[in-house]
Amino acid sequence: MARPAWTPCAGAIHLAPSLLAADFGHLAEAVRSLEGSGAERLHVDVMDGVFVPNFTFGTDTVRSLRRETDLPLELHLMIVEPERHLATFAEAGADAITVHYEASPHLHRTLSAISELECRAGAAINPSTPAANLDDVLEACDLALVMTINPGYGGQKLIPRTLSKVEHVRSEIERQGLATEVEVDGGVDATNARACVDAGATVLVAGTAVFGHEGGPAAGGQAVLTAAGQGSGE
Repeated sequence: MARPAWTPCAGAIHLAPSLLAADFGHLAEAVRSLEGSGAERLHVDVMDGVFVPNFTFGTDTVRSLRRETDLPLELHLMIVEPERHLATFAEAGADAITVHYEASPHLHRTLSAISELECRAGAAINPSTPAANLDDVLEACDLALVMTINPGYGGQKLIPRTLSKVEHVRSEIERQGLATEVEVDGGVDATNARACVDAGATVLVAGTAVFGHEGGPAAGGQAVLTAAGQGSGE
């Protein structure tokens, strides 16, 4: 079973390196390379080739990652019928599980089930989904994820229009008086990290910007955090 959900430091900008951009043949080394990067959690994309046109990590990979690191594992389920697999991923070592509005017809029930597994519960929306569709479930969310690219592949450019969705979600969280985190995922790098934060994001998922950095993942992570105004020198 997953460990009790961790409590992120309030008021900070958190970096969640996406392992989708790491070398799949050397994931243990990739995780270790994040030491000193400022990473607060690891973002693990689970794709089924149905909800999105790609396949990635499954439960065996999550179990392996759990043995390699004490960093929280934040699973992003880009799969159909995610509610069928929540307990399996929690048992494998997930600390947080995010599911998509588009794949979860009973989203509030699914979020409640995640919380009952002692994992942080997250709800995500794609670029084509109105941000207001999350309004009625934010109280059941520890995290609201706004996809800033079309999900399925790494290395894409951030879609600027999606930042208006971040603004809406942040405004609604504040209107309801909630502590829900706002996360952005897709194309986040040092050139746009500040714009994401200014729009209301508190968690930045970054893949290529971290693992593709010429100075290595730790330097890549610090570059994103510094650009966001949360670097080691801030």
